[in-house]
Amino acid sequence: MDNITKNLQLALMCIILVSTVIAVGIEIKNMFTNQSVTLADLLLMFLYLEVLAMVRVFWNQQSISITLPLLIAITALARFIILQGKEMDPTALVYEAVAILLIAAAIVVLRLRHSDKLGLKKKKSK
Repeated sequence: MDNITKNLQLALMCIILVSTVIAVGIEIKNMFTNQSVTLADLLLMFLYLEVLAMVRVFWNQQSISITLPLLIAITALARFIILQGKEMDPTALVYEAVAILLIAAAIVVLRLRHSDKLGLKKKKSK
């Protein structure tokens, strides 16, 4: 059963990898056709880059840390705000900004949870 699960995970990662590479190619083609590059385009390319990094990390370690999906979420929210910001109610932007801050705080806590800086490490017994 473990072998089937592992092979299924690797097959899905291959599909994600190929799909992301195709999406990058389509986005580059669209930027070339439109002869313009916007901040939303750059953030989308960054999202693709983060997905590729997540695939690489999974391929090497056979697991994914929570940090990469959180970074993707922050970038996706920022891109959404940029694309929809002009049409949205300002209070909705406040809620999204708070969501981004909460996700960023979660990343910081996750990064520092095994650090001496927060004093969370267990002291060795004598």
